[in-house]
Amino acid sequence: MASEEKAFEIITEICTENFNSSEYKNPVEIAFEMMKHPDFPMHDYSHHYLVPAVLLTAFRKKRAVSSEHFTEELQTIKKRAQSVLPAYCGTHGACGAAVGVGIFFSVITKTTPLSKETWSLCNRATAEELKEMADIGGPRCCKRNAFVALEYAAQTVRQEFRFDLLCPEETECTFSKYNLECLKEDCPFYKEDSNAK
Repeated sequence: MASEEKAFEIITEICTENFNSSEYKNPVEIAFEMMKHPDFPMHDYSHHYLVPAVLLTAFRKKRAVSSEHFTEELQTIKKRAQSVLPAYCGTHGACGAAVGVGIFFSVITKTTPLSKETWSLCNRATAEELKEMADIGGPRCCKRNAFVALEYAAQTVRQEFRFDLLCPEETECTFSKYNLECLKEDCPFYKEDSNAK
């Protein structure tokens, strides 16, 4: 099985397990569960699926939808994420993790190209993510951009849907030692102590 296929499989399995669990985990906790899996890559386009998948899992867990409903939405997210190609940030000027936020909001609001208010919501959320990522700068880091995406998407959920996904106030990245291009102190998630372990 190709590494990308394996990573997508890990995401689906962990999201499904978390949705069916009696315990609530926030999107960042679920993301870390995937990222720490020994078969999950440091960089690749599986992060384009990770971001909307963990957001959906935490969101639907709080909204108490049926397992069938959740599975259907997760499959829609997976299919859409697979169309956001690898290296999208560098070749198309739009990080796939940010596009993943737009995918998440479009699925939960059932947005189409003909929608009005929700069309604006989906595009605005993606644009805000991209601006924050651009302000931090390159080169790419799939972990950093995933954390940015989850943080800002949680803020948008709070503003638009009036409930909290309970993301941590401060996320500490523990993956710097695996990333040759890490920005270190210039990254808002970098903590030297966390990466010394």
